[in-house]
Amino acid sequence: MIARIQGTLELVTEDNILVNVGDISYEILVPAADLPHLQTRVGQRIALFTMQYLEGNASFGQLAPRLLGFLREQDKDFFQLFITVKGIGPRRALRSLAAPVSQVAAAIVRKDTKFLTGLPEIGKRTAEQMIAELSGKVDIYAGPSESVPTVKHTDEQLNAIAALTALGERRAEAENWVDRACRADPSLVKSSDIMRAAYKLKNVTG
Repeated sequence: MIARIQGTLELVTEDNILVNVGDISYEILVPAADLPHLQTRVGQRIALFTMQYLEGNASFGQLAPRLLGFLREQDKDFFQLFITVKGIGPRRALRSLAAPVSQVAAAIVRKDTKFLTGLPEIGKRTAEQMIAELSGKVDIYAGPSESVPTVKHTDEQLNAIAALTALGERRAEAENWVDRACRADPSLVKSSDIMRAAYKLKNVTG
């Protein structure tokens, strides 16, 4: 069991990273919220708390080992609780964690379905199930409710968010994709460019 990896960050894609340790490079799946930060660390040494799982269909003998990595040990511990919720497997959980663990845990504690449904792939029913199954279990991972920051958007970002919601995206989710796109590429200024980048990121990461 690989519990921790330290090495040089070689590559960051839309859902995983490549970390070189000696003569071996490990492909590691990471939470969506960590990708913008990791993109700034390419070429640098990083440390990750890791866990493994088998992906595929055991009935057909098609199982492949996957390695998951977390920047903080408490994020790994929270993740192990998060995937106990019915219907939330490791891949879906990684995509859903587009906000810091402390914010997701705080939303569960205060039963904030509006925040939770703003996360990728989390609908109202799943949000309610998360609250029902994790209430009382994730308090230690939650920051105070007031710690959830209010992001100040530019006029162009607000226009992009408004356009996305007009096309059927939930407001919280539209804000999430715009924020992630702008963190990944700070050069984005025009609302049309921001909107295209947000949709590209959404479609790639699912």
